[in-house]
Amino acid sequence: MAAGRAVNRNQTANTSSRRANAGNRYYVQGSAVRRLDVTREIERQPQKKISNTARKNRERAKHMSAGYVVFLCMALIATGIILANYIGLQSDITNSVKNISKLEKQLNDLKLANDEEYSRITSNVDLEEIKRIAIQELGMQYAEEGQIVSFASENHDYVKQMADIPQ
Repeated sequence: MAAGRAVNRNQTANTSSRRANAGNRYYVQGSAVRRLDVTREIERQPQKKISNTARKNRERAKHMSAGYVVFLCMALIATGIILANYIGLQSDITNSVKNISKLEKQLNDLKLANDEEYSRITSNVDLEEIKRIAIQELGMQYAEEGQIVSFASENHDYVKQMADIPQ
């Protein structure tokens, strides 16, 4: 145990000597060493000499000519106009898409209403009653074999009689 205390005293002495030297350059906190004043060291470093052409290029880069400033302003204005037109087109497209979706909804509603009305009408039609009225009250008869005439037609869905039917 006595040896352990001696080590602790040596460590304490080393730490206090480091703290005494801390005013000069470094301060020890734990295992990390930090520099106190880095700006002094940066100022003490010698400046690198640069060539005259590099120095002139840097000075030229700091100053912009009037033509370059005008060019940048025109580019900025053109970019602003293009951006405004783009935003306007995007707005128009969004409005068109909303209008199309509204019209599609109306179309679907009308189709649904039409289908419902068609179903209602077809369910109310009694074909047997129509046949009874046509035969008994109106005197209609079924067509016989010689009365049916077939025609070749270009339009398969509609035939219009323009003259008498040949026998």
